[in-house]
Amino acid sequence: YTSNKPKSRAQIRPYLVYLWSVADVQKWLRRHCSDYYAKYSDVFLQHEISGRALVRFNENTLHRLGITDAEHRQYLLKEILKLRLKTDILEIRDLER
Repeated sequence: YTSNKPKSRAQIRPYLVYLWSVADVQKWLRRHCSDYYAKYSDVFLQHEISGRALVRFNENTLHRLGITDAEHRQYLLKEILKLRLKTDILEIRDLER
């Protein structure tokens, strides 16, 4: 049995973060920021945060979204920076092939 269900872009090329949909960002938030998922997932949904927007975030962006706790912003930003770095590394490896 093979599924005819199309794969999301995130499943096909996980490092193409800038192609991620709002749903892909929600999956990432749940997986990598699970302590804050319940608190902030609705904020990300309300603002329709896609992968393209996510990788451009900085502390000020998170604050404007309503994430007022500095520790929460720092944690989320650290995870976003890790995502950017991972994306860059995989993209470089892809270019070297």
